[in-house]
Amino acid sequence: MYSFKNDYSEGAHPNLLEGLMKYNLEQVEGYGLDSWSEKAREAIKGKLENEEVDIHFLVGGTQTNLLAISAFLRPHEAVIATTSGHIFVHETGAIEATGHKVITVKGKKGKLSTEDIEEVLIYHTDEHMVKPKFVYISQSTEIGTIYTKAELEALSEYCKKQNLLFYMDGARLGSALTAEGNDVSLKDLARLLDAFYIGGTKNGALMGEALVICNPSLKEDFRYHIKQKGALLAKGSVLGIQFLELFKEDLFFELADHANRMAALLRQAIKEEGYSFFTDSPTNQIFPIFPNLLIEKLQATYDFYKWEKWDEGHSAVRLVTSWATPEEKVRDFIKDLKEWKK
Repeated sequence: MYSFKNDYSEGAHPNLLEGLMKYNLEQVEGYGLDSWSEKAREAIKGKLENEEVDIHFLVGGTQTNLLAISAFLRPHEAVIATTSGHIFVHETGAIEATGHKVITVKGKKGKLSTEDIEEVLIYHTDEHMVKPKFVYISQSTEIGTIYTKAELEALSEYCKKQNLLFYMDGARLGSALTAEGNDVSLKDLARLLDAFYIGGTKNGALMGEALVICNPSLKEDFRYHIKQKGALLAKGSVLGIQFLELFKEDLFFELADHANRMAALLRQAIKEEGYSFFTDSPTNQIFPIFPNLLIEKLQATYDFYKWEKWDEGHSAVRLVTSWATPEEKVRDFIKDLKEWKK
């Protein structure tokens, strides 16, 4: 049974494990104040071409979203997201549990537009309702699509005009940045967003996300928020060493590119067999629509999610490739798909 279920089933890239072993017995400062975490921050700032940002290493994506949103918002302020947004669907009400409502709009292809945001602002008019303040997007989105630079610039300009905070969930940011047709860079994100995070968990790390705070007004006392919510890791060097290995050269981008190339092999072969897709995704998540009988056959050998019912005889499934997906396993899937289609 080979899994195309997610991009975090494997452990970590060997370079990261070697780094952890190399520095394992060194005594360092705790809570992310060690020299390796500082070197990792400097490496990321170099990629961002921005020395003014604050960078905090956290364990996971839900934790990072919860911390950022709860720290940046006042009690009566709310978040705008798409109905497919991770904070709305897959975080067990974590944001609402901090007292902040998530206001959702449908969006298009998993993405928010300025028109979507304006619709929320027009409706929420006074102190009898929550105040929309925080715009949440994902790059790539939950259905594998990506924002263009023009789309991000339009959202950023609109948020500044309306005094809204603009935030990006970057759990699969590596895949988005290395996707075919992408025109967005890390440097662009530091310019356009108030805050965002760079996902390591889904791109070769054992664990870890790097939260980048760009807006100076959001930086003060953030480590207090981390500690209060139980996220200030005593052995913070475990995260710092991993991000140093990912960013001291271009390993972060190489791993994401591999995941995308494996997904592209699957996508092309599935298209050639005549199947359509739930969404047009250039990243490492693809959503083909298969007959239910074929899905049953495939699931005897491969693990993946059945995403959404399409009609009585068909369903969309999600296939996810990772930094560690062997090309051999992709070609096995393609071979079986062709055989079992008959």
